[in-house]
Amino acid sequence: MTPPAARPSESELPTPGLEHVFDVSVELGAIEDHGRTRAGHRRIIPILGGSISGEVDAEILPGGADWQVVRADGSIEIDGRYSARTADGELLYLQASGVRSGEPHVLESLLKGETVDPSEYYFRTMVTIETSAPALAHLERSLYLAVAERTANAVRYATYRFV
Repeated sequence: MTPPAARPSESELPTPGLEHVFDVSVELGAIEDHGRTRAGHRRIIPILGGSISGEVDAEILPGGADWQVVRADGSIEIDGRYSARTADGELLYLQASGVRSGEPHVLESLLKGETVDPSEYYFRTMVTIETSAPALAHLERSLYLAVAERTANAVRYATYRFV
């Protein structure tokens, strides 16, 4: 009987790191509360504008929105989708999917528009980018994690590339 062939040694997978890429500031309209739907407690928050600065600089265009589902525990499933335009006229489509959660009193304060230190709650999203601009195509080839803060009329987040 022949012994089984030795398996080649498996190399260790790299541990991902994070590299800051850009910051985003999104101006928000009033919450449109759709109430309980088949998907859950649905809210839609219109995106009025904003800016992206860092590796790419762009103006966030009005017309996007954050389609949210409020969970029974008060946590919010985030699904933000919006467009941005660079000074050269190149368009970007961004989607931020994630969660905002925290203690009930903290989430209630955020809902009232009160200022809450972002370390008091969890607000993280995965950001994906689409573009037809050759000069920005490199942005489509990475995954991004964002750490966010909600204020009364805006969301601000720092975006990091997994490396």
